[in-house]
Amino acid sequence: MKPAVSFRQLRVFVAVARLGTLSAAARELCLSPSATSEALAELERRLGVALFDRPGRRLTLNVLGEELLPRAERLLEGVEEFVAAAREPEGELRGRLVVSASATVGTYLLPGLAGRFNEAHPGAELRLRLRNSREVIDEVLRLEADLGLIEGECREPSLVSEPWCEDRLVIVASPRHALAAAGHLDDAALARGPWILREPGSGTRAVFEAAMRGRSLTPRVAMELGQHEAIKQAVRAGLGLGCLSEFCVAGELARGELVALSSDLGLRRRFSLVWHPQRYRSPLWQAFKVALGEYGAGSLAAPGGA
Repeated sequence: MKPAVSFRQLRVFVAVARLGTLSAAARELCLSPSATSEALAELERRLGVALFDRPGRRLTLNVLGEELLPRAERLLEGVEEFVAAAREPEGELRGRLVVSASATVGTYLLPGLAGRFNEAHPGAELRLRLRNSREVIDEVLRLEADLGLIEGECREPSLVSEPWCEDRLVIVASPRHALAAAGHLDDAALARGPWILREPGSGTRAVFEAAMRGRSLTPRVAMELGQHEAIKQAVRAGLGLGCLSEFCVAGELARGELVALSSDLGLRRRFSLVWHPQRYRSPLWQAFKVALGEYGAGSLAAPGGA
């Protein structure tokens, strides 16, 4: 009996769901636009339902499409694993894993771990994406990333999360700043700032603002910048105070380019792993999560013992 749907139709469905347009899906799958459109139309005809809303030229998954997407992905991954098992030596990890990480994790921690993992598993392809914490959560929710690493805790009830490792935020200033000699910021100085901070949605920004609220303080924000390096440059130039991960400023502190200022703010936090419970957790996914757990337990002590 002829199957209700074909492998090509499932591939087209998943590609269109991820990329949002038929033309983008056609380019990724190396198909003509007409063949891509026909495959999607035939899939919906065979199922007897529409899987997408079609506002303008963009295709957006409807409720049923969102429910079926993880199942289609699991079917495709199962076929890929079946083929790989027939071709590759037993036990060798293969496949692609998309990891979305917030700025501190993705810039200072993940590259080294990913490099070691790739050395141990050369057949595995890790795709790393750098986002802020809110964007990481959104990508995991939309099933665009297999695994997310964020700063702080995940409060999204639809996702699964667990602590990964600890971090400490440090208030930094230029050695020439008027407050540098004092070494300690009282509440009046904390409120006065001025502050150079990450953008809203950043885990670093959220931890800092929560600590300030805990002392009934509102920071005077002079600049909002989306990159750690830009913040460090502005702080070095004497434009204000910064609050960044100790991982991020360890080199500048050691070289005397920045100085750390103490305060009564509680600035410790945890990095967390997040994933979607409906996302297929392949052997590669599980192996990388184990590697993250080992790295977090044994190697991630922030500079200075944090």
